[in-house]
Amino acid sequence: MNRRQVLPTLAAAGLGALTASCRGDDREIPAVNVIDSSRRYEWILVSTWPPGFPILQEACQRLAEWVAEMSAGQLNIKVYGAGELIPAFECFEAVSLGTAAIASGASYYWAGKLPAAQFFSALPFGLNAQGMNAWILRGGGLELWREAYAPFNLRPYPGGNTGVQMAGWFNQELTDIQSFSGLKMRIPGLGGKVFEAAGGTSLLIPGTELYTNLERGIIDATEWIGPYHDFLMGFHEVAKYYYGPGWHEPGTVLETIVHQPTFAALPAHLQVILETAILRTNAWTLEAFEALNGEYVAKLRDFGTDIRVLPQPLLDALRPIAEEVVDDLASGSTLAAKVYAGYRAFAKTYRPWTNLGEGAYWRSL
Repeated sequence: MNRRQVLPTLAAAGLGALTASCRGDDREIPAVNVIDSSRRYEWILVSTWPPGFPILQEACQRLAEWVAEMSAGQLNIKVYGAGELIPAFECFEAVSLGTAAIASGASYYWAGKLPAAQFFSALPFGLNAQGMNAWILRGGGLELWREAYAPFNLRPYPGGNTGVQMAGWFNQELTDIQSFSGLKMRIPGLGGKVFEAAGGTSLLIPGTELYTNLERGIIDATEWIGPYHDFLMGFHEVAKYYYGPGWHEPGTVLETIVHQPTFAALPAHLQVILETAILRTNAWTLEAFEALNGEYVAKLRDFGTDIRVLPQPLLDALRPIAEEVVDDLASGSTLAAKVYAGYRAFAKTYRPWTNLGEGAYWRSL
């Protein structure tokens, strides 16, 4: 086989273009980038999700499988759930230090380390899943996210979305903002701060204890995610009312964070494979939530769950409180102010289109 036969054969094998060119007998022939596939990379992924947790931890495993398949086993990722290797809320630090190469979680978990991180997960009365994906991937959000995480040696990506969540499970009827007065509810993050400003008491309780606490009256209400996971948690057995929409988390972004130096050490083709698999995970997770939530709304109704929409006066009263909470967060640092300015600039153009497009469509049905 001569040189003219070898080069097309390599190109057909998908090996890319060489940075140099080879000179043929009578003309220049573009050469190909020869990939060294003999080197193997072994990564560790840690997550904030319990082992075997539906959709969320499942997505981590799928990510590892897709990367291994696309790289023909050149990049292998060993997946660990929360507590299997490190505690759930040590993932950020583990990847920052390079102890693990990659992690799955949600950016509002790191509010204590980096308050501005909360803008990349969900804001009360903020953008929905489509809006968050559009802002992050096409509206400048990812650049701000990378800037915020760069001091920690982290490279963030959107790693899924829950879609709009439910407002939660309650054992009393909600009518207006006074309904929150004195109420004890498991509701974390910025939503919890808004809830407290509205007169309630927000509590941080592990998911494993929520059913028992709600059943025994230790808490009056809880939010979790949406119909699918909430049904699996059994909340419909111990709470009377199920309210939506999730004003506190209208489109919660999940994140995949990668140790930047470890990422930079990968060959270019493995970097592309990894990023492609992460974005596939981002899409798959939202699709899974949307499909299963629809199925499990029907199951909850069959059970007899009283599913309701929050009264408009209650939502109207919560909105200005939420704005104050978010404004306070944005005023906490130059970085937070910069991120929020970018978020608001995108939302200013996105929301009118949403109202004219999908909003008008759904209102017409």
